[in-house]
Amino acid sequence: MSELKTPAVPLDENQIIAERRAKLASVRKSGSGPAFPNDFRRTHLSDELHVKYGSRDRETLAQEKIEVSVAGRMMLKRLMGKASFATVQDGSGRIQFYISDDDTGAAKHAEFKHWDAGDIIAARGAVFKTLKGELSIRCTELRLLAKSVRPLPDKFHGLEDRELRYRQRYVDLMMSEETRKAFVTRSKVITATRDFMTADGFLEVETPMLQVIPGGAVAKPFVTHHNALGIDMFLRIAPELFLKRLIVGGYEKVFEINRSFRNEGMSPRHNPEFSMLEFYAAYQDYTWLMDFTERLLNHVALATTGSARIEYQGQTIELTPPFARLTTAQAIRIHAPQYSGEQIDDREFLHRELRTRGSTHAEESALGTLQLAMFEEVAEAKLIQPTFIVDYPVEVSPLARASDTRPEITERFEIFVAGRELANGFSELNDPEDQAARFNDQAKAKDAGDEEAMYYDADYIRALEYGMPPAAGCGVGIDRLVMLLTDAPNIRDVILFPHMRPEA
Repeated sequence: MSELKTPAVPLDENQIIAERRAKLASVRKSGSGPAFPNDFRRTHLSDELHVKYGSRDRETLAQEKIEVSVAGRMMLKRLMGKASFATVQDGSGRIQFYISDDDTGAAKHAEFKHWDAGDIIAARGAVFKTLKGELSIRCTELRLLAKSVRPLPDKFHGLEDRELRYRQRYVDLMMSEETRKAFVTRSKVITATRDFMTADGFLEVETPMLQVIPGGAVAKPFVTHHNALGIDMFLRIAPELFLKRLIVGGYEKVFEINRSFRNEGMSPRHNPEFSMLEFYAAYQDYTWLMDFTERLLNHVALATTGSARIEYQGQTIELTPPFARLTTAQAIRIHAPQYSGEQIDDREFLHRELRTRGSTHAEESALGTLQLAMFEEVAEAKLIQPTFIVDYPVEVSPLARASDTRPEITERFEIFVAGRELANGFSELNDPEDQAARFNDQAKAKDAGDEEAMYYDADYIRALEYGMPPAAGCGVGIDRLVMLLTDAPNIRDVILFPHMRPEA
């Protein structure tokens, strides 16, 4: 049995496309039926056949004469004179077709020999095993359902160019089982998340993606225009303020698995369009929220991978509670022990040290802000195991409740895993006067040129004035969680159609 080889001098892709278009034209002219028929109905997927019949011996299968109908994309074909083989891939896996003059008919076999890798084909026939023991379909009927006019990439390497994989995800999915598995895992992550939240009594809701005032995060929004209303609108940067309006309205536990948009830079961790889980619970604080979020992440890991111990980029990460809990100052002491406690608590020292690292801050910056900046410089990337960083300064947490005992900090945390932020949560600020004052501070920063500062949302203040119960809320990055659970180094690896610069 010989496999078809690539010609010594590869054909130009345009020439291959022209030849395939000519084959399609021939099919259209043949009068044998539509070139793209839709009247074939399959009875089995390939993985069903492997599970059900893969362990049976040749003799048993030959006696049972199990008839099936199967369809998929032809990934490979091997011609052997009066018999041929085709490897066909459907949404569940691969199965082999056996085509012969005796079983399929000489005319249909001859027609098959002109079909190409990439074509969508269908067959009816009996399940059997070859002499080498490979489960196959002995085709008695064979049909071309859709002609592939463009050739597949090299069958052994798929799409090696990562940018092409992102641009042509449809081809990447055809050629890479690893890619297909990653997005199956993504689907399982979302399902497991939804199941965990609803089992705990949370109500799933939907809030607007188009907003008159963007809020809920410190970020630069995308701007669009509503023709009928004659106003500019914004793609949401977060659903937070609408979800908290629902807490005001009387729903005490709500969540949304949402798409949000931020008009910022792109990196292996950032895509302008991304997915988040955001949830809020009345009569809870950030201490409860940390415990709950630990259990959520543990549940999702177990439900999608079968283990809370995962391998990510060569490091073993344990998602079993409890997670470490540190302040920014404590994290600096642990991961940058060259700094003393006195230095970490010294504003002037931190100013000078940050300047030497190329990070400049306003002279009036509070100690907590400078400690956070130093944490980001020297400790964040070293937080491999899941770690809560807690008690963020008020000036960088405009929606979080301030501590009753230390008014300069908030009851806020961020979770870091594998050196990157995975979640952000806090006890919610429900004092309308305090919130209005913080919105005013943000508005002044925006007027001074800070494009990421928040807008003043008068309707949200009005909602708080009706009274919002004490509450806690958290946002979890779905894309980054999927990266973690699929060992993906780049966020584009876990987004089916990531944003790219337009092709020339």
